[in-house]
Amino acid sequence: MDDFKNREWSLPQIPEPYWRDSAPLPSFPKLQENIETDVAIVGAGILGITSAYLLSKQGVKVTVIDSGKILNGTTGHTTAKITAQHGLIYDQLINSVGENQAKLYYEANSEAMNFIRNLVEEHNIDCDLSTEDAYVYTNDDKYIEKIQNEKKAYDRLGIPGEIVDNLPLPIEIKTAIVMRNQGQFHPLKYLTSLIPVITGAGGKIFEDTTAIDIEEGDHPRVLTRDGHAISSNTVIVGSHYPFYDGKGLYFTRLHPDRSYVIAVNTEKDYPGGMYINAEQPTRSLRCTSVNGSEPLVLFGGESHKTGQSHHTLEHYQALESYAAQTFGIKEIPYRWSTQDLITLDKIPYVGEITSGSPNILVGTGFAKWGMTNSTAAALLLTDLIMKKENRFYDLYTPTRFNAKSTVKSAGTFIKENADVAKHFIQGKMENTGITPDILKDDEACVVSINGKRAGAYRDTEGTLHLVDTTCTHMGCEVEWNNGERTWDCPCHGSRFSFTGEVVEGPAVEPLKKVEQE
Repeated sequence: MDDFKNREWSLPQIPEPYWRDSAPLPSFPKLQENIETDVAIVGAGILGITSAYLLSKQGVKVTVIDSGKILNGTTGHTTAKITAQHGLIYDQLINSVGENQAKLYYEANSEAMNFIRNLVEEHNIDCDLSTEDAYVYTNDDKYIEKIQNEKKAYDRLGIPGEIVDNLPLPIEIKTAIVMRNQGQFHPLKYLTSLIPVITGAGGKIFEDTTAIDIEEGDHPRVLTRDGHAISSNTVIVGSHYPFYDGKGLYFTRLHPDRSYVIAVNTEKDYPGGMYINAEQPTRSLRCTSVNGSEPLVLFGGESHKTGQSHHTLEHYQALESYAAQTFGIKEIPYRWSTQDLITLDKIPYVGEITSGSPNILVGTGFAKWGMTNSTAAALLLTDLIMKKENRFYDLYTPTRFNAKSTVKSAGTFIKENADVAKHFIQGKMENTGITPDILKDDEACVVSINGKRAGAYRDTEGTLHLVDTTCTHMGCEVEWNNGERTWDCPCHGSRFSFTGEVVEGPAVEPLKKVEQE
């Protein structure tokens, strides 16, 4: 439990990403009838919007649906770095999937970065795009060798990069590796500029339209919670966590990871560049500008598995402390958090959802580097639909098998699913014996109602909200997230509002209401 009112905060009380507050977004109606289309796209984030744009340009009729508002998921809560430097990944990839695949991963993300730059130039998009150097640094002696090994991997793969002993930042480091000429932008300004191309070509976009299932066949049908259907030739499942599994067992091959951002007006000037450390806890920095002039520094990090941190506000406080120590704080106008999905081998799953479903495609598992990985995915999925060859197909296919990585992936598979089982069992065994009477305004906890586990939240007006804590995805028990005022599932990352509505999948049904006798 945590009482917002009895503490002094420089943090905003309500989480809100800078991106969504600073870009006017178009609104779209809810789907209220059965329709037909060439390609049905579930999810209006960067993958869905980019795919719709690419297909519309080639004369394909598209329909995009989202369970909430467009660009309000991970895309609207990113740090928006456009880079092929995804932490210390290339030495890992060489060891797990081989040199050829590691090089393809770099090339796919570099091509995605160049695609974004070219599109911004082609459409003259005002999205605060800038070229920045990207750094991975460490203050931990144990990571010096890892950074040195990453430089060796760069050399083997032909990636331009350098080892440096200091940063433009006001922090001491042991060592760092830099990848020059990467990028950053305002993701929502970029993506909203593509929407007129989609709608101008006859494409349809629907908000507040939740997909709950797919009927497979030559013309697959996306079924919505309200009883409507979208008939198509092809479906793209771009809903972040696949709402439809297609017997691909994605819930066993993905784990959700949550991280946090505060946006700060700093006392010291920011020197430019994008930075992330190699060790834990993660510290990520970049700068954007408000109204084209006032700098706003984004401090990110504090990663943990979704639903497995009991005091999420402490993660914001840790970032606040770091910002105060490094650049000083004038004001913190925004804070937000997000989660992304990580695959067994750190490479996204993009392609046919299973080998027997060539007209149901998926893109997921972008591992917090979604600006380039999602763009690469959209380019690949578009080529699959247009029957064009794409040299990254084998790299990303969800049905991939690489003998070199099998043992490591199997170990990760066992570890991740053992963690799910542990939290499933712990949640079922918990009986707190606590009643909602102890709650003050704006407090929540797990309670016992009529002898059963329930989630209780008393809002700022004193109204009590009771929900069944059993996640509607696969039956795990959700936990309270005091930083966002949500109930989060520690097994597969579903998130629900304090009233039980789905905030983030894979769950598609709300938590049940509980009545106090």
